[in-house]
Amino acid sequence: MKSYIKMNQRSVKIALLAMVLGLAPITLSSQSFKLSNGEGKLMVTGTSSLHDWEEVAEQKSGTLQVDITGELPKITTLKFTVEAESLKSGKGAMDKNTYKALNTDSHKQIVFQLSGVKEITPVGSTNKYKVVANGNLTIAGKTNKIELPFDLTVNGDKATLEGKKGLKMTDYGVEPPKALMGTIKTGDEIEIHYNTVWKK
Repeated sequence: MKSYIKMNQRSVKIALLAMVLGLAPITLSSQSFKLSNGEGKLMVTGTSSLHDWEEVAEQKSGTLQVDITGELPKITTLKFTVEAESLKSGKGAMDKNTYKALNTDSHKQIVFQLSGVKEITPVGSTNKYKVVANGNLTIAGKTNKIELPFDLTVNGDKATLEGKKGLKMTDYGVEPPKALMGTIKTGDEIEIHYNTVWKK
């Protein structure tokens, strides 16, 4: 009986060791990255009755977690935040109108939060993938569900995320800014361009 108990205890230990060893690669392969504010670029472009315009986000942050255990990576976390008043066009009057339209006194940040990944496909034989992510985008205090397309490249301790997404200001309760007593009108449709760098 004693010998059976010893054998049973040994079996349990071996099983636990196997579980730990089996889980170790999964843990090690889950990689966490932080958005590098000083690298890459996030820009909003649009039109007006006078000329096209663009604004660049000077303050951005975020987290990205990727599990690369399988044939295709799994994006388990993706969140990025832009400080609304860090959007700069190089023209003070335009920036002021933008902040007013976004109601930055009450809503300081623009935030995207991943809810799931719709599809992910490899591009060639490199560590690059085409991704369509589902998530919640909050602008001026209003949150909408969106699909966010991007190219993801994971290479060692760095990842890049590149793409663009078209939106309508009015979908977020934002009235397109006007200038010069309403004689210059901004178009409702805008496009967000992102070429971001993430590091461990």
